[in-house]
Amino acid sequence: MLDFKLASSQQAGQPDTEREGDRVYDLIIIGGGPAGLTAAVYAGRAALRTLLLGGATPGGQIANTDRVENYPGFPEGISGADLAMRFQNQAEHFVTSLANDFVTEVDFSAAPFTIKTHSDTYQGRAVIVATGAFPRRLGAPGEKEYFGRGVSTCATCDGFFYKDRRVVVIGGGDSAIDEGLFLCKFASEVIVIHRRDELRATKALQERAFANPKMRFVWDTMVEGILGQDTVTGVRVRNVKTDETSTIETDGVFVYIGLIPGTRIFAGQLELNEQGYIVTDSHQRTSVPGVFAAGDVQSPDFRQVVIAAGAGAKAVLEADRYLAETASSYA
Repeated sequence: MLDFKLASSQQAGQPDTEREGDRVYDLIIIGGGPAGLTAAVYAGRAALRTLLLGGATPGGQIANTDRVENYPGFPEGISGADLAMRFQNQAEHFVTSLANDFVTEVDFSAAPFTIKTHSDTYQGRAVIVATGAFPRRLGAPGEKEYFGRGVSTCATCDGFFYKDRRVVVIGGGDSAIDEGLFLCKFASEVIVIHRRDELRATKALQERAFANPKMRFVWDTMVEGILGQDTVTGVRVRNVKTDETSTIETDGVFVYIGLIPGTRIFAGQLELNEQGYIVTDSHQRTSVPGVFAAGDVQSPDFRQVVIAAGAGAKAVLEADRYLAETASSYA
């Protein structure tokens, strides 16, 4: 078996130092999803002194997915929560330091780069940003008022509360259909509302959805308002082709209409595209030398665990090369 080992910047003579008041690491990884956790494993294998700032939810969005059937090594599938925990446990074996803390501010103007969290300040000679993306809100009247009282973005979190009830799922991509199928375990009926006349989800998910007797579809329709009293009682919808409006009674609304990249704190520090995603080259390099990005935060087109994990590995390979090339700056 071939064992490909990364060249360590510490082996190249880079000192392992710590400044008073600040902690100086070879590499700081921001984000605890598949990209960040995979990066932590590779960084540990490269003997880089690494800090992982993972936030509060190990595994990122995958932890909220009912079942993952397309990640290599699990032919029978695995729950998203279990896969996330496996990622986390493996990363903990390799990473130098782990903090479930949120980054509040970064300074990428000069290396070593400064990272501030709610509780501390750190410095890293290289940084990998793997902050992922989070669910986009509908923005319709009633959504904010009833969030947590009938409106949700996490079927695996809240599906149990809708046993033998009717629920609405808004969206037509993989997340919407996957979570809709999960809701079928509990709900008496799952109504998928999509603004187009066909789904964007993968064919395998579509086949399962169309074959499920609990699921029905409302095409060419947008939700313009969420209705309720103490909790959600219905949604006001409009057909985009006929302009006809109507009300659909429901006990719950699950919104899956895309993601927003977690890049707010990087505005003005890194180049972002029009959608707010970090711009990288094919080697995961951002507009700032020594700062890399991986996963959904820089690649919104695929949103697959295996692709995010691969990007995390690539980012460490490039970061290790960068550290080796700049080792003399710290000698």
